[in-house]
Amino acid sequence: MRKIPLSRVFLNEEVRAAALRALESGSYILGKECEAFESELATYIGTKHAVLCSSWTAGGFLLHKAMGLKPGDEILVPSHTAFPTIEPMIHFGARPVFIDIDETYCLDVDLLEASITPRTVGILPVHIYGHPANLDRVLEIGRKRNLWVIEDCAQAHGARFKDERVGAAGVAGMFSFFPSKNLTVMGDGGCITTNDSALAEDVRMLRNHGRKSKYVHDMVGYNLRFNEIQAAIGRVELRNLDRLNEHRRRVAAHYTERVSRVVQTPPEKQWASSVYHMYVIRTERRDELAKHLQTKGISIGIHYPLANHQQPAITKLYPDLPTLPRTEQVVNEILSLPIYGELPMEDVDYVCDAVLEFFHS
Repeated sequence: MRKIPLSRVFLNEEVRAAALRALESGSYILGKECEAFESELATYIGTKHAVLCSSWTAGGFLLHKAMGLKPGDEILVPSHTAFPTIEPMIHFGARPVFIDIDETYCLDVDLLEASITPRTVGILPVHIYGHPANLDRVLEIGRKRNLWVIEDCAQAHGARFKDERVGAAGVAGMFSFFPSKNLTVMGDGGCITTNDSALAEDVRMLRNHGRKSKYVHDMVGYNLRFNEIQAAIGRVELRNLDRLNEHRRRVAAHYTERVSRVVQTPPEKQWASSVYHMYVIRTERRDELAKHLQTKGISIGIHYPLANHQQPAITKLYPDLPTLPRTEQVVNEILSLPIYGELPMEDVDYVCDAVLEFFHS
């Protein structure tokens, strides 16, 4: 049977050679490859600094620590996102205040101001599935109400809000390099981007036992560092990112052209350039369609079947959570179709044929 994966990493001889070069260098942690990768990432995103760390979750933890997040603080965040978006803040005793979503699956900016309390310290918009949140409105509200803005860019490497790449608008952006991401390092990894030099320096020290030099520790830190082999891989992946993202956009356009008459396809705002980390459709017959596609050898995903305000770990902590009607509806209807930077167009047509066959049978 034909097999079509949901995603696949970009791997070529240059990637293999880069990993071998780092392996043979004799330097394995926070060396020249990491320094070069950080510089190249900062240039690509458009920030002064990029700070590598061991994962997105680690980066969130380091950033919240450096910014002085404390128990009782509140952060406005969509419930429809991966659980790690909210995990670090909870470890500091801060509370996620969940916001419902708009038609792009990003947080509904029209609901933000009504959710602000005297305990609110920041807003954490998520550029989910590779589509930017409405940053103009988020930043406007942040400035007006004296709230910081951190962008969750884990699924949005290279995405643009208007003419600017995401990750440079707020006080910081946070990226993941998990294997399924548009930009990967073949394992766990993360990065914080920022124009705040003092914040970048604090995060650099915190990730490496709180030190600037080998035996002098200016603060009590952690071991959440990055390694040379993955940095060397990431540098090659970054050079290919825009090309692979453009192919994702072609795949998404073809999906939309062929299946929009039978399912709800993802919208793209005029001010956005999505990089389609996921191509997410909606249908009330989601579970039936998923089973049909799987019988055809097509891998599918549901991102995410349970919203964060419905997670057992969260309902135990906060028994007074709000109802989020749009979020609670979409988690029962969304389905992710295969998409990656080198997905053959004949495979895209095979998936489309299978979707149409289901609805026309």
